[in-house]
Amino acid sequence: MPQFVEVRFKGNRRDFYEWHDSEPLREREPVIVDTDRGLDLGRVGASGRVAETKCERCTGCAIGGAAPPPRGAGEVEGPETGAFVVDEVSGEVLEVRPTTTSTGEGTRRVVRRALPADLRTADELRRNEDDVRRRIRERVAAHSLVMKVSDAEWQWDRKKLTVFFTAEKRVDFRNLVRDLASLFHTRIELRQIGVRDEAVRLDGIGRCGRRLCSASFLTELRPIGLQIAKDQRLSLNPSQISGPCGRLLCCLRFEHDFYVQARKRFPKEHKTVQTSHGLEKVVSLNIFRDLVTLRAEDGTARTVPLLELRADVERVATGAPPAEPPVAAPPPPAAPPPPTAPAPHATPAPRTAPAPRAAPAPRTAPAPRAAPAPRAAPVPHSAPTSAPAAPASPAAATGAAPAGAARRRRRRRGSRRPPRAP
Repeated sequence: MPQFVEVRFKGNRRDFYEWHDSEPLREREPVIVDTDRGLDLGRVGASGRVAETKCERCTGCAIGGAAPPPRGAGEVEGPETGAFVVDEVSGEVLEVRPTTTSTGEGTRRVVRRALPADLRTADELRRNEDDVRRRIRERVAAHSLVMKVSDAEWQWDRKKLTVFFTAEKRVDFRNLVRDLASLFHTRIELRQIGVRDEAVRLDGIGRCGRRLCSASFLTELRPIGLQIAKDQRLSLNPSQISGPCGRLLCCLRFEHDFYVQARKRFPKEHKTVQTSHGLEKVVSLNIFRDLVTLRAEDGTARTVPLLELRADVERVATGAPPAEPPVAAPPPPAAPPPPTAPAPHATPAPRTAPAPRAAPAPRTAPAPRAAPAPRAAPVPHSAPTSAPAAPASPAAATGAAPAGAARRRRRRRGSRRPPRAP
């Protein structure tokens, strides 16, 4: 029995194939698969029952469901997405088909496992795609087209080049596709994608600081509406609930089912219920703590558990008397504690004798003061040489001061005395 596998390509593109070999394929194993025109290299994303479940949920190909009808026009408009296949020789548009996640031609076969040389060829093509995207953008600017080239992808055998772009207005790029076909000499597929698909291919970091969910683990982009944010009571500010692509966050769907199922257990908000307190209006709900906030007609508000509110509403509806709260039995008297024996007195420790005080140091006698130096006698004025020397007076002989000097000292002391009071 063949093994049914899901093969993933660049930019979360996927398709489903069959493997007709005795040795099964493993997850993340590189394989060479058959495509519309030639061979391509991808990696196994899932196998067995998991791949079959994913295929059943897919509605974009002939395997999982009916594909949308193709558009019969050579131009693309607005938010619709489509693929334009151009012949590499004549440059004419061969077909215009809507964008799908699968090829839509039934289940194909995996040709073989990829070899190391095949992986090196794929790496060279990935490095060359940056230069290809730059050259395509130059041609778009030369043709003055209002479109944004997001990415370019080579097929593994270089027989097809797929160009992904976004555009908001009506664009006529028939001359562009002819120019690209003559430039790269291969089959050109011009595919219009939305801004969410562009974020998947370019990847990036979300506002949470982690890698974008759509580019990491989400296998399909489900539609997200504003009602999902309303169900979770989130802020409707676009800057707070929008991602880098400008659309609503993909993670809003992660917990939406929980909120929907949890609110089914609660009464609807702004609904009036009949309780033992009369008519009360449901103001708010707390689904995490199972609490309901009610407001009576007189304006008083109260918060009750959900189970208690249900029982109260059912009791009022059936006319049963309100249940009285059970009276708790008084606790039994506590037994007196058993008497405890007094603790034995501890023997006091013997006192130790105080240490003897040190004897004071002997006081030393003060050093004797030095005697004042004797006062020198004033030198007498010498007499003129022409006059004969006068005999020395008795005062001078005894060393006393002359009388004139004593009078002068007394006169100075008298000038410093304060005047006497009358």
